[in-house]
Amino acid sequence: MSMDAADADARREDLVSTLDVIEDQPLSERAAAYALLHDDLARRLESGPRDRLA
Repeated sequence: MSMDAADADARREDLVSTLDVIEDQPLSERAAAYALLHDDLARRLESGPRDRLA
């Protein structure tokens, strides 16, 4: 397995773990937790490399 694949697997496991934690929270707290997760994922996506051809 390449380092990129291993890194992707680790990130996937982190996300699944985070989702498990959120789902275990009381319903009243889940929306805020999902909003924080959304903000974090959006920040990561925006900070990634840009396609120069787009």
